[in-house]
Amino acid sequence: MKAISILTIFLIALAISSYGQNERKFVRQGNKYYEMAMQDSTKLDTVQFNKAEIEYRKAIEKKPEDTKWNFNLADALYKQRKFEESAEKFKDIAERASDKIDKSRALHNMGNSMLMNNKLEESIEAYKQALRNNPDDLDTKYNLLYAMNMKKKQDEQKKKDQDKNKDKNQDKDQKKDQNKDQKKDQDKKKDEQNKDQQQNQQPQQNKISKQNAEQMLQALENNEKKIQEKVKKIQAMKAQSKNVEKDW
Repeated sequence: MKAISILTIFLIALAISSYGQNERKFVRQGNKYYEMAMQDSTKLDTVQFNKAEIEYRKAIEKKPEDTKWNFNLADALYKQRKFEESAEKFKDIAERASDKIDKSRALHNMGNSMLMNNKLEESIEAYKQALRNNPDDLDTKYNLLYAMNMKKKQDEQKKKDQDKNKDKNQDKDQKKDQNKDQKKDQDKKKDEQNKDQQQNQQPQQNKISKQNAEQMLQALENNEKKIQEKVKKIQAMKAQSKNVEKDW
């Protein structure tokens, strides 16, 4: 993948006599640290970039409105991966710049800061504004296409994740519905089983076997015979009693 291009830092010409001695000293020292940090391209020398940042801030304290010194400071922040701070600084430079090329460079690097901070929509807008000020800038065109491609992939991945979560939720809902249906079926079966048991138990309680019926009838007959015998005995005794009284 082609590296995201960042426009080269402004190395201030220190021979300009209009700047004071202190400002030139701070800028010169900041440039020195910056160039030392850039010598080894295999690693990020945040220590030297931080030293350059400190020196540039000293110079800006003396001359806050200097566009080029502010640009150097913003670039030193970017090199330290302080993307939030560098984006704000480049934005401030772009808003104050009167020259379209300077404005385009600031917006280009603002877009880079946003891109590195994964703020794709903001970076795309910054690149578009940069091209409005400098339509022929090929680096900005490339970075714009790169950011738009990243945004497209991000949106596609987001949609896939949403669809995946939606499918998961649907599966969960279906499973819940299935469990509810199963529970309803189980409850229905239990109710039917209970009804069957009640229906089966009731006839068994009322039903009398043939043998039991015969035994009950026999017992009733026996009782009836005993009762009849007792009645006959009582009647005989009464008759006897009457006869005795007549003999007297």
